[in-house]
Parts: sequence; structure tokens; C-alpha cells
Amino acid sequence: MKVSIIAIGDELLLGNVVDTNTPFMASLIDANGWQPVHSCQVHDDPCDILFAIKEAFRRADIVLTTGGLGPTKDDITKQVLCEYFGGKLIHDATVAANVERIFAERGLPMNALTASQAMVPDCCTVIPNATGTAPVMWFEKGGKVLVSMPGVPREMRYTFTREVLPRMIAMSSNPDIPTLHRYFLLEGISESAVDTLLNNDSITPILREIHKAYLPQPGYLKIRLDSTDPEFLEKAASEFERLMSEYIFAREDIKPAEALIDVLRASSMTVATAESCTGGNIAHMITSIAGSSAVYNGSVVSYSNSMKINTLGVKAEMITHHGAVSPEVAAAMAEGAARVAGTQCAVSTSGIAGPGGATPGKPVGTVCIAVKTPAGTHSDTYHFTGNRAEIIERASVKALIMLLRSLE
Repeated sequence: MKVSIIAIGDELLLGNVVDTNTPFMASLIDANGWQPVHSCQVHDDPCDILFAIKEAFRRADIVLTTGGLGPTKDDITKQVLCEYFGGKLIHDATVAANVERIFAERGLPMNALTASQAMVPDCCTVIPNATGTAPVMWFEKGGKVLVSMPGVPREMRYTFTREVLPRMIAMSSNPDIPTLHRYFLLEGISESAVDTLLNNDSITPILREIHKAYLPQPGYLKIRLDSTDPEFLEKAASEFERLMSEYIFAREDIKPAEALIDVLRASSMTVATAESCTGGNIAHMITSIAGSSAVYNGSVVSYSNSMKINTLGVKAEMITHHGAVSPEVAAAMAEGAARVAGTQCAVSTSGIAGPGGATPGKPVGTVCIAVKTPAGTHSDTYHFTGNRAEIIERASVKALIMLLRSLE
């Protein structure tokens, strides 16, 4: 079964809001053995929405739309769907009761625009939306299906997983053979270098034949191997791991922080962070993972030299002699963080994220990273490219991977 996704809303095209709905649905579509074959974003224009629907149906059996279901005048999806499927808007008492309930719970007054949420096309099946006022609508025409869902991510995720996906599964009497995946996270090798190696004539044919997806991430490379044949996939994954073993730091689709937490938990160790140029970003990456409290004790954002000296115990003469951006100071920061937080491990960063702050011999993008483990402390200097945000992101990822490799 082929599926197309349409995200509706001016805010998406203008960059005011990032579309997280499409990848969320696509991942579940793929996991259930269907093919996500097409996706697009369109602004709140009836002609563009109609064109997108027609194009989506040309490619797919099921079309999923999100957005354009609010009570304001720019939300026109319901009217467009009436035009496409040949219906008219009617009042739905069940939807009206749901809108009244939600507004009562939120302590908000009802108005005419809010009440208009209860107007739905008479040519669809209305699906309850327990988390919001916009109804979910299921349309069928010529053996194909369109499902219109709210654009608010929390509402879409709830209704899609609880209501829409089970209905899709029920209607799929002859499901496609699911595509299986194996993921590897690599660091220290480029996408082009990996591709060159995997397509070399001297390499085992299985690695040339299997479908590969190159998914570059800030600071590392994600590789996905795909096949509908489990045995073929496992053989290819085994051969890939043998060939790329020195670059692999994780063997599943997880974030570097999550991989680090898994290793720390398995080793019964804890970690702390001391950050200067990354400004707490490493701490954010770690604490965004559920369960991080089992291994993470805390952070010192030692942005100033006085914080490095007074809180982490870095010697003032070390900063004077080597400079704040130096492997020596980074190492002292990591050791200070472990001491202050009472952890076996620590990671630290000190650098120049830009756009200003460069000094002779230390251009923008220079970052010194140190990791402390029970085996000792190691520090090094790296040079990252990009704007300020990109340098901070890449340095943070590098620090996590550097500590992960040291532990392994």
C-alpha cells in the first residue's frame, strides 16, 4: 500500500514552524510495511490544496493531510475537501460537544469561530479527537482514502496512533512485505568515502547489492541498510560491520547521547560536564534522553575564566600560560567537573564558536575537548566549520562520541 502525506499551512512554508508530523507518520507507515511514496507542503490556498490532493492520489492509495482545520478564516481545508469529494458542511453534535468540553476544561469562553469547528463535511466519517477541537475526517472515493488530521503535533500524534493507524491496518487485508532496516552510526569517515568503499569491485557483492541510505548528521554519519529479506539483511549488516568497525560507535538508530548513557549504565558509572563554548548544549543533549538521571550528575557552564578557576579549580597560571582555549585547560576542566560532581567520568569543552573571538593561531571553530574516565584524562584540539550554532552542535556531538569511544 502506497501512502502520500500533505502538510498544509503557510507557517510551514515560511519557516515559522517546522513540520514534524510528516517524519513521524512516515516512520510508522514504513514500520507497518507500507510505502511512503510522496510528501509535500502547501500553503493555505484552495487551488494549491486541490492540486496537491490530485497529485497525491495519482501516486498513492492513501493520502494523509495535516493542518488547515482551525476555526480562523485561513483554515480552509474542510471547504476544499467538500469540493473534492462532493459534499457540504453540516453541524455535528458530537464534535460540538467535544469542543464545548475542551473549552470548559480550559476555562475559556466559546465564540462563533470556535463553534464553527463542529461544521464537518457530510461526505466523511468523523473520527473523535480527544485532545483538541479540530475533528479528524476519513474520506473514501474510488477505492482510495484521504484522512484529514489537525496540524498541532500533539493532537496529530495522538489521533494518528490511536485512531487512524488502527483503521489503516484493518483495511489492509493484503499487507506489503515489510522493509527491514539495520542502522549504524559512524564517525571519522565521510559519506563519499563510505560510498567509495562499499562500491569497490573488491568488496563482497552483498554490500554493493543491498539498498543503502546515507543520512548525514551534525558530527557523524548514519547509515541505513534496507531489505525485505531478513537473512540477506543480516549478512550485509555483518559484512558492513566487519568493514567499518573502526568508525562505528553505535549499531542502532539512536542519538550519540543515548549511546553514551547506555554504556555508562552498563558500566555503573556516572558523568558530569564542564562547558564553555558549548554553553550547556552537551548537558541538554544528555538530559533530553529519558533515564539520563541514572548516570548524569550535573554540569558547570564555566563560560568565564573566573568560573573555570573558582568552581572547577583550573589554575590561573595555566590559563595565562596556555590560554583558556587549550588542551591543558580543557583537561583541567574535565577533572574539576568530575571532582565537583563526584563522578567517574567527565567531558569538557573550551573554544571559539564565533563569529568573533578568534586569536592568532586559534581561528573561529577551534574547540578543545577533554574526557576523563577511570583510565585517565585525554584532551585534543579540533577545528569545526559552520556558523556559531553549527560549531556548537558539532563540538557537542564530538565530545559525546569522544567520551563514548574512550569508555569502549
